[in-house]
Amino acid sequence: MKEAEIRRLLSANLLCVFSIILTAILPAFFWKGFTVLGTHLAWLCICSVSVSTLNVILHLVLRPNLTPKRSSFAHKISRFLKCCIYFFMSCILFHAIIVLYGAPLIESVTETFLFAVLLSTFTTLQCLCILGPNIQAWIRVFSKNGAMSIWESSLQITTMGSILGAWFGAFPIPLDWDRPWQVWPISCSLGATFGYMAGLIIAPLWIHWNRKQLTYKSR
Repeated sequence: MKEAEIRRLLSANLLCVFSIILTAILPAFFWKGFTVLGTHLAWLCICSVSVSTLNVILHLVLRPNLTPKRSSFAHKISRFLKCCIYFFMSCILFHAIIVLYGAPLIESVTETFLFAVLLSTFTTLQCLCILGPNIQAWIRVFSKNGAMSIWESSLQITTMGSILGAWFGAFPIPLDWDRPWQVWPISCSLGATFGYMAGLIIAPLWIHWNRKQLTYKSR
């Protein structure tokens, strides 16, 4: 396994972490009263847009796909539209799952949907950038020993980190601490964000430490 590829992954992941930190700091210089907790819905939108934009740019620059192929303009348009549809379906699916896990069905519907968009940004968007709108590839990557590149291993770790972070973030909500960050969906979205950031940092380190065992043989 090439060390240069691991360094590329680490650099890309650190850029994503840095972009998330900036979404919590930079808007305050232009928006009076902006805080992650006080204007949480606005932060959800800014964070989702920033992470999405950076992920797409990094994908176009680094091209982490295993077998990049030349394709016609029509095929690229079709692929882009499929990706948009998949991302929207992911938002709807996450929204439904979050409601089934106890989120308000009618009340706070905007908050729930924006949280679903954030989760889709941390999970589905990365799958679309690395694997494309290919469900079979998604199933392969998230099966046991299914990763075929360090980018796919990183995808596994960051996706699981985001989902677990969101799940653990729900624990404080029913407690009677009466803290501002217990308002739905602040603790869950912060948990997902911290889980995603932790995954971004852990992934290249874990791959580096286990590089001798990770052969990534083609299937």
